[in-house]
Amino acid sequence: MKITFYAHASFRLEEGDLAVVTDPYTPGPKPGSGFDPINEPADLVIMSSSTDTFHSDPSHVHGRSGGRPVVVDAMQLPEEGRTVLGVPITPFPAFESLSYDFQGEFGRHPDANALYLFELGGVRVLHLGDTGNPVPPEHLARLAGKVDVLLALAGAHATIAHADLAAAIGAIRPKVIIPMHYHHPRGWLNIEPVDTFLAGYPDGMVTRVGGSSIEVTPETLPAEPHIYVLDQTR
Repeated sequence: MKITFYAHASFRLEEGDLAVVTDPYTPGPKPGSGFDPINEPADLVIMSSSTDTFHSDPSHVHGRSGGRPVVVDAMQLPEEGRTVLGVPITPFPAFESLSYDFQGEFGRHPDANALYLFELGGVRVLHLGDTGNPVPPEHLARLAGKVDVLLALAGAHATIAHADLAAAIGAIRPKVIIPMHYHHPRGWLNIEPVDTFLAGYPDGMVTRVGGSSIEVTPETLPAEPHIYVLDQTR
């Protein structure tokens, strides 16, 4: 499976003839995300939210042969999940930070969203959505030992605190951790750069890929958790 980082919380995951895009942002200047459009075809789009500018705009993801991709809002899935285009997807309800001052910065209350676990090419991927609180113990119990790749919120502030993220990583035990949702000059959110997250881990646990993509298969997963930093492409 090939994983490519677009921007913020949006990735492209490809296996064979199937392409999945996660959490597409609204492109363009504020009130958009600041990031460029994706403008690539995909078969399936999975979103952690249906209302967030940074997580729920599939309008710039094209379908095959001029059609539209299948769009799945993880918040609308049943608790047991659903298989879409051969991809099993399981939701885990979440909320934006319940302590962050959303009223002061955005004039709204914290939004509901969802973590979601899906499998592609025999690799189990957990996207942390837009959660802003410690991952609940009941979620951790269901996820422990069942995640190969963690797409990890690394910007703190309105999303999960780094200490709580470290606790979740320790409980879930993913083999590959790919940071996302951190500060980039094109974006306008006041969040931490990826280096703040990386400072909590030994140098030997971190690989800066020097590109936007990484190949992951069940056979090439590392024996111990390892962080791979991808370059943003949008």
